[in-house]
Amino acid sequence: MAGRFEATVVIDRPVDEVFAFLADGENDKKFSARVLEIQKTTDGPPGVGTRYASKVKDAGMTTKREFELTEFEPLKKIRWSERSKNLVTAPEGGYDLAPAGDGATTVTFYNLLEGHGVGKLIAPLALRSARKGADDFARSIKTAVEAS
Repeated sequence: MAGRFEATVVIDRPVDEVFAFLADGENDKKFSARVLEIQKTTDGPPGVGTRYASKVKDAGMTTKREFELTEFEPLKKIRWSERSKNLVTAPEGGYDLAPAGDGATTVTFYNLLEGHGVGKLIAPLALRSARKGADDFARSIKTAVEAS
């Protein structure tokens, strides 16, 4: 069974700056404490088909993750899908952006979490933790973008 978590934040930067920051998946390390390493594994600028490989720490375990951008609508929307095989994965996630007036941008992010095998037992705990921390994660995105 999959479950979704999300949060929304207003970032005091224009939508083009926020989109450029979020489109570069290598910036994830700047706002996600769980990301230990991340690098783009495909050539060219970010867009549909761009892949990122990362090493993350979840619940004391280090795992390798691979994500692919599946939708890319400049200044409005970015979607991704996890391509790696782990106990709990994010088969779908994304950012939605909209101008918020006075040079600010509203960003809503979400992830779907899904357990596989034994991960089906872990997924509800991971989802509960992610939902609990979603607002803090959104604030981390805001802080990182505004500092860039």
